[in-house]
Amino acid sequence: MVADVDRRTVLGALAAAGGTALAGCSAFEREADGRTRPVDDETARALATRFAPTLYFDSREPWFPTDPRPYTSERDGQTVVTGFDAVDGYHERDGDGSPPNPTVFYHAVEYESSPLAVVQFWCYSAFDQFTTNFHWHDWEVLHVFVDTETDEPQLYVASSHSRTVPNNEYLDPDPDMVPRILSELGSHSSALSVNEAADRFQRVAVGDLLADITNTAIEGIEDLADVPLAYGLPRDEGSRLPYLVPEYEGEPIYEHERLPSVTRESLIDDELTVRSFDSLTSPPTDLPSRETGLVFRHRERTGAADADVEYDLVPSSDLEHIADFTGPQLSFEFRIPAAVEDAVAGHLTATGTPWSQPRYDNPAADISVPNHRTALAERYDAIGEAAPINTVVSRVTDVIASDDAPANEGLTTTEIDLEAVVLLESEPEAVPTFDGIAVARDIPAGDHRLTVNGAGRAPHSERVTVSDDGAPTAAGVDGEIPLVARDRATKLEVGDERGTSDLSRVAVEDDFAGRLYESAVDGRDAVYVDRGGAYTTEVRDADDAIGAYRVNPDPDAESAVRIERPETGKASLASFVADVAEETRAEIAAIGDDDDGDGDDGAEYEDNGSSNAVTGLERSLAAVVDAARRAVERARANERGTTDRQLETVLERLQRAEERLAEARTDVPASLSNATGKRLEQASRRTEQARRAEKLAGGQ
Repeated sequence: MVADVDRRTVLGALAAAGGTALAGCSAFEREADGRTRPVDDETARALATRFAPTLYFDSREPWFPTDPRPYTSERDGQTVVTGFDAVDGYHERDGDGSPPNPTVFYHAVEYESSPLAVVQFWCYSAFDQFTTNFHWHDWEVLHVFVDTETDEPQLYVASSHSRTVPNNEYLDPDPDMVPRILSELGSHSSALSVNEAADRFQRVAVGDLLADITNTAIEGIEDLADVPLAYGLPRDEGSRLPYLVPEYEGEPIYEHERLPSVTRESLIDDELTVRSFDSLTSPPTDLPSRETGLVFRHRERTGAADADVEYDLVPSSDLEHIADFTGPQLSFEFRIPAAVEDAVAGHLTATGTPWSQPRYDNPAADISVPNHRTALAERYDAIGEAAPINTVVSRVTDVIASDDAPANEGLTTTEIDLEAVVLLESEPEAVPTFDGIAVARDIPAGDHRLTVNGAGRAPHSERVTVSDDGAPTAAGVDGEIPLVARDRATKLEVGDERGTSDLSRVAVEDDFAGRLYESAVDGRDAVYVDRGGAYTTEVRDADDAIGAYRVNPDPDAESAVRIERPETGKASLASFVADVAEETRAEIAAIGDDDDGDGDDGAEYEDNGSSNAVTGLERSLAAVVDAARRAVERARANERGTTDRQLETVLERLQRAEERLAEARTDVPASLSNATGKRLEQASRRTEQARRAEKLAGGQ
């Protein structure tokens, strides 16, 4: 077994090896691929026998590749396979513990006037149960592109979850190696294995171990610039995935009267499963990682490694009389943190037939890596050049308390330890993250709403604008989307319930973690925040005027925090400065001298002569509070000149407070000293914004 490799090692190895990024691919315009025709039966069988893959399954896999023909029925003069018949029939035949009718179907085509041929291997499973979706029937495919003149394979393309997730691909594989597929538990997404560790997925080359993919790198996020853009096999890479229990009409499918052969034990094991993401108050921590279970190989293959099951290799043409694979809609809960919580269920009920899909007759349509398409286009006129691909990418992280902050007053983010689920409103299905990376490709240009869910986590939702130039769009803040554990989450709502404000943008910053959220909005917004944070909520109106509000959630409260009628302009920003300075003054006063002195303009604080540095800091903060409140009064009185002069005074007193903080640092607890410094920086920035603001005061 190959030792687990941590993220830093992976990034270091990639940086050393270098990588081919996607830069420049958007300059290509997708050309039409050449026409294909079926390969003659003898050649097709020879190709299929030569490249028939060895299949490795998870030890907890319940649905193996099988033949759907025993489950066909007639409907309106057509042959169909219903979900109820397939699932119940499969488990009825599975009663002795042996996978029923192990079968892989093949289909071969060649491009006209070209030496390029492709043999496809289609695997049918009766059901799909996963983190992001579940549906009756499941088809997965491996494409093997072969040059018939040199007799060498050119490219492997192994299907992933959907067209929005890059396939796992390998250019120029070893012609003497039998392809290997590592099937993801429940979903059957296909990872490649071409290195010496036959049953493990390797994203990057480490030492003498080859990478299992030649997918190119992620663009758009600096610290992911060398990570290959492919779904891979997360549970084999140290990631953890919680699976969901499929329901029909509000009940688990194993309780349905039309599935008498299906029990709870027929599905993914309990230890990997949650009833819903909302059912947990915190992310699960004890999910097991992947272990190799049954190994399938073609029964005619000789001299291969030991296998547990031998499968039949059957031409897919034997199935083409089947008109459809059907089944009723299954439910999937997916929360969207609108001002009023929404839930959507939009997953497909079935996958349809392979022979109705464009990739069946034109396998090049399934090449998801532009550089791979370009490589084949340079070798074969039948393959068109790559097209621009719009990609949305982000790194999903966890929000945790910062060790440098006072208790319940500061956060930081860390690498996610449980994979999440991502949904774009323009797409019919959600996609999983891999190693915390969220990727959605081939997205139409324009405005979209992106939502991220995770087991035991509060949902995150934001608007993203995708350009039409093929350049990647980094979602979140600088490509990062932090998620909050549900038991620590509070909803922050901005704007009144009637939605009459003209807010255009909302951002949320924590004193220690920095900016955690930013999104365009339409009048109002809602975002989940950790109750252990201390926040600045920034709002912008339709004129791009800025306002700011201090938000300190009660760690023990469960009710939402609402900024009912947010304002922008000088008054709002100065009021924020007064609030954050008063908050900090009170905390400093609690550890310092109770002698507050007199005066309201700061002069007597200067002349007090106190040798107590903490008291001096507290008094200088009180002076900031007083000056900021006077600026608010002047702004609301519509006195622009007086307001700006008062803001100059605020800046002077903030500078004085920073000097007093430097003097008091040894007498103030380190966490509070850190917080005070960060808040003074925030207050100075907001005061400068207030000075530059055109608007004095204004409701939304």
